[in-house]
Parts: sequence; C-alpha cells; structure tokens
Amino acid sequence: MDKNNSRKQVTYAELTKGKTIEKHLPPKPALKNGSEFTIIGKAVSRKDRLEKVTGRAQYAGDIRVPGMLYAKIIRPPVHGARVKGVDTSALEKNKEIQIIQDRDLIAVLHPYPDVAEKALSQIKVEFDSPDAKVDGKSIFEHLLRVAPEGGVVTQGGNIHEGEKVARETFEATYLNHYVAHATIETHTALARIDKDKVTVWASTQSPFRAKEEVSQALGIPSEKVRIITPFIGGGFGGKNYNQQALEAARLAKLTGKPVQVAWSRGEEFFYDTFRPAALVKIKSGASGANQIVFWNYDVYFAGSRGAEQFYDIPHHRELSHGHYTGSPGAHPFSTGPWRAHGSNTNTFAKESHIDIMASKLAVDPLEFRLKNLNDQRMIRVLKTAAERFGWRALPAPSGRGFGVACAIDVGVYVATMAEVEVDQESGRVRVKRIVCAQDMGLVINPEGAKIQMEGSLMMGLGYTLTEEVHFKGGQILDRNFDTYDIPRFSWLPEIEAVLMESPGTPPLGGGEPPIVCMGGVIANAIFDAIGVRLFELPMTPERTKKGLAGAKKKG
Repeated sequence: MDKNNSRKQVTYAELTKGKTIEKHLPPKPALKNGSEFTIIGKAVSRKDRLEKVTGRAQYAGDIRVPGMLYAKIIRPPVHGARVKGVDTSALEKNKEIQIIQDRDLIAVLHPYPDVAEKALSQIKVEFDSPDAKVDGKSIFEHLLRVAPEGGVVTQGGNIHEGEKVARETFEATYLNHYVAHATIETHTALARIDKDKVTVWASTQSPFRAKEEVSQALGIPSEKVRIITPFIGGGFGGKNYNQQALEAARLAKLTGKPVQVAWSRGEEFFYDTFRPAALVKIKSGASGANQIVFWNYDVYFAGSRGAEQFYDIPHHRELSHGHYTGSPGAHPFSTGPWRAHGSNTNTFAKESHIDIMASKLAVDPLEFRLKNLNDQRMIRVLKTAAERFGWRALPAPSGRGFGVACAIDVGVYVATMAEVEVDQESGRVRVKRIVCAQDMGLVINPEGAKIQMEGSLMMGLGYTLTEEVHFKGGQILDRNFDTYDIPRFSWLPEIEAVLMESPGTPPLGGGEPPIVCMGGVIANAIFDAIGVRLFELPMTPERTKKGLAGAKKKG
C-alpha cells in the first residue's frame, strides 16, 4: 500500500496469482557445542529490578491521562445474584457524580476515586440471590455427584490382572480446597477512546484475548483496539480473563471520557478464577518384592496435568473426570488456571500415596521410589536431591520430619526434599529447609531459573499449609488478607535450588514445576515427623491437630 495514497494498494494474493512460492534452504547448519555459547548459560539479573524496588515501575493503576474518570461499580453479594431494583435518588442532586446504568453495569464515576467510592455506597440495590447449595464441607460429595465420565490420561496392562498378583493393596482419597491467586496488584484497566480507536492499558496475561473481547463488547473492528500491558503485579494464571478491561472500555464509550477501573481487594477475591476444589481417588497394590503391580487412579476436576504415570507399573490406568475450569453445575463460581494448574493436586495425591505404600511396606521412601523407576533422568534428579539434602535411608515415620516427592511437569523433572518441625500443641508446621533439584534441559539463564525456583517453592507453602477460600454457595467469605493467609517472610526456610546440567536436552520452562511437589513433600515430612497422614490441602493447624487427636484415639 502507498503510504501517501491509500487507494494504491495490492494484496499478496493478487501478487502471487495463485502460485506457490517456495525457497529451499540448504541443509541445516550444525548446532554449536555448549562450550561455544557466549550468552546461553550465563547468569543475568533481571533488567527491571531497579525500577521495581524504587517504585518507578508503571502498572496499570499508575497510568494517568487528561480528563480521566475513576469508576466504582455495583457488585452482587453472591455469584449468580440478579438485580431486582436500583435506587439512585440520593445522588440525583450531586452534579459532580456521573451515574451509568447499562444492562448489568451500574457504576458511578468521578475525577477522584474516593469520591466515587463514597457515592457508590449511597446507591441502594435490591438483589435476587440464589440459595446456597454447597459449602466447604459438602463440596467434595457434590463434585463426585456431578463429575462426568473419566477420560484416559495414560494406561497400560490390565488392572484386574494386577490385583490378582498384589500381596498388599492400598486405597485412599485426597482432597484440595479452592485457592485464590491473591496477587499484590488487583485487576486494573484504563480505557481511552480517540475517535474510532480504543486504547486500553490493562493488567492482563492475555492481551490478545483482551483485544478481541473489547472489540466485541464495543462492536468495532479488532484492528481499532490497542491493548498496552504495563508491568503486571502478579498473575499466576489469575489474569487471563479481562472483565475489568471490558468494564473500563464500556464506560469510556458511554461517558465519552477515559475511564479507569481498579478493583478493590474485596472485588479481586470475589471475581477470582480460583484453583478448583478437586479430589483424587487411588487404589494400588504391591508385590512381595515391594514392586508396584497396579495403580488405579481417578482425578476429579483438577485436570490431567500431573496425572500421567512415570513410575514403572505394569498395570495402571489414570482417568481425569472434568477439566480444571469445571463443567456446568460443578462450581458455584469461576475456576481457572493457577500456577501449574492440576499438577499440584495430582502430585500431592500421587506422591502421598507412594509414601503410604513405602511406609506400610517398611521401606525407605526414597529407596521405594528408586526401586519402582526405570526413567534414568528421574533417578538422576532424585539421587542429586538426596545427596545435596543429606538423606539417610530410614522407613517413615522416623521422627526426623524428612519428606521427599518428585514429578515430571511440562517435561521438566523435579525432585524435592524437605525438613519440617511440627508443634503438636498448636498443630503449626514450620518448614526448616528445602532442597529442590530440577532438570529443565539446557538452562538459558541460571540466575533467572534459580529465582523462579525459589519463588515457586515459597509460594507453594501457601496452598500447602494455609490457603483456602471459604464460601457458602456463591458467597465468598474471604475478601481480604485478614482471613486469607498467604506465605509470610517469617516462614522462609533455608532453600537450595539445584539446576541439573543437561546441555543436550532442549530448554524447557522452569518457573512452575518446583511448586507441584510442595503439597506432597510437606505431607510426607509431616508424617515422618509425627506419624500422622494428612489427606486434605491445606494442612492447616486445625487439620493437623485433628489428625493427631484421631491417631491418639486409634492408639
């Protein structure tokens, strides 16, 4: 197209006239030997670190444009509630406040956010709310009732044949509750419309999806929409949906002015797409030689990631019932990806069950894993972690508080060992140290990889020990950090992140795999410390004390 005359243009199809244009390249060049790399494998610190620690980094909430308004929006008390009536009479004489009512969107706008928020509280809204049908106690029975038939993840041999040769069988159910993303930055967006073009500064992990969604919401071509993503103050899978961007764009169109929508902490919890509540049922068997001979595995609503079998088991079947985003009627609110979605749940169940088998067979848990593995990469990673940790073979419970867990996540091999201390009076668990060995293929930036591993391990302590969304039907009961407990600096254990040398293997992402073992490794360490097996995440002090009380009754 001629830049000076838009009428002078020609398409690629017109130029090719239907012909196939090909160019054959010479044979592939030989790849460099690792010893020749000048950039790959060299440690580099983050380029944005100075901006972030000094506060100069710009997030969506820091963007300002002339004439912008701040919007505060009426929210339902529970998910699924419908507006029955709206009374804005208390604001009718206030000429500074702009009120918007557009279908499901009821908002007040003002040049100052605190004024808009105060005005919002003066609007009276009547809602028709659905009855609460499930809560944290009944959710797992509900999920089993509504679960679809399972799809095969992996399988081999014949379960019935395996049951015939098993000398001992083991059966258990593992649970995890809803978990919030709890990002530092809440969902925020600023939208500005200039004639027929829309610009949105949005805190989002999916800018291309946001572009299409804004296009559809405003009824304009997508090429007229520009999405700008400043720094994001945490995502972890929780900023893949762009409700705040759509709200800002709609309000900008309705008011004719730039509009910023910044969710409060309460709104962030309410509209979060939580990691789903899920459960796993496992039945397995072992031979007299301590070989796992069959493994029957069903996971409900966590998805298939992490359910794949990597142990050497002749007869196994892994089924996944329902996706992590759920299915109609499964969850009373939205669910979605949460750092290494699915694999956290599946690894907790799988590695807890492996430890149960090892303990009942009176075999050291590391030795039992190695005995049932043929995968040399996994064996190497496990042995490396054991060497760095200083593992000494003893069957659990040994009273030491040592735990081990391993996994393959998105092709990355990871083995984690942990040492814990359990206060039996309070039920509190203190993680003293963690060693995590990871084979992620060729490591591009060792410093960046280690930072990701350390952050992932620390974040994993949250879903393992405290993080749980309490609810009653569509009502979210946790709306801030006074009741939703995330990891604190005081929890920080001694962490050793070990990157395996694997230059001949293609590079893989290493930011999520370390988190997947945290539930399993801590559960196994708790059992080793006090002889109590916990089957439910998070392993809160209350659940630990309940487990101890149950063990005393049995004893």
